[in-house]
Amino acid sequence: MSGLNRREMLGGLAAGAASVSIFGADELRAAESCTPAKCSACPSGCAGKTYKNADFYTPDGKFNVEAAKKAYYDMMTAFNYPIPPRLHTDDFWTLDFGLGRFTEVGMAGIFWINNLKDNYFGHEIYLLPGQMIPEHAHLKTEKTEPKLEGWHVRYGWVYIYGEGEPTPGVEERIPPTHRKVAKARTEKILKPGECACLGKACEKHWMRAGPQGAIVSEYATAHDMAGLKFTHPDVKL
Repeated sequence: MSGLNRREMLGGLAAGAASVSIFGADELRAAESCTPAKCSACPSGCAGKTYKNADFYTPDGKFNVEAAKKAYYDMMTAFNYPIPPRLHTDDFWTLDFGLGRFTEVGMAGIFWINNLKDNYFGHEIYLLPGQMIPEHAHLKTEKTEPKLEGWHVRYGWVYIYGEGEPTPGVEERIPPTHRKVAKARTEKILKPGECACLGKACEKHWMRAGPQGAIVSEYATAHDMAGLKFTHPDVKL
């Protein structure tokens, strides 16, 4: 792992980058119970808008992409995040990973750059309050080596998970759909302005937003969908 131990699995930081925050039990409980009336308890600002899962599905059970995008635009506005015209094109995508539990498992994103020839990638990740990106790994393909990536929190905050010794109490914070399948259980919290990196190639990892939701910039080597492998057997793109 390039000289990093397991406790540093998501802390492979470039020189000068901020370290990953590890909350104590009391601070973590305060963050989880964050409400607008308890702003001072939050690691950064107030809790975001809450949604019902039904808000994002049509009466016949189909995922409502437009409703999902509106929720992200509302979150961007609340964060005073600039919304350039490209975010109103099909380059901005959202999905529920085929699990039908969008408020628990879902995301939006845009690939600003994906240069397979020269091997670099820029991605923005958008997560509503409490949403997770399912556990996955990036494997070698005919086009690329295993994707390596780092994350830079812009707004809100996130839990990040990698392989290694499970963090005490982590089970209760793994969303119900993934408690039986998640392998990555070493947990840390990343706050605005902080950065962290994947510990090693092909490592299983996942991310979940705190109660505000989150916007996270990802810097990485090139992305090939063929190398993206999820742990949950029912995940679909």
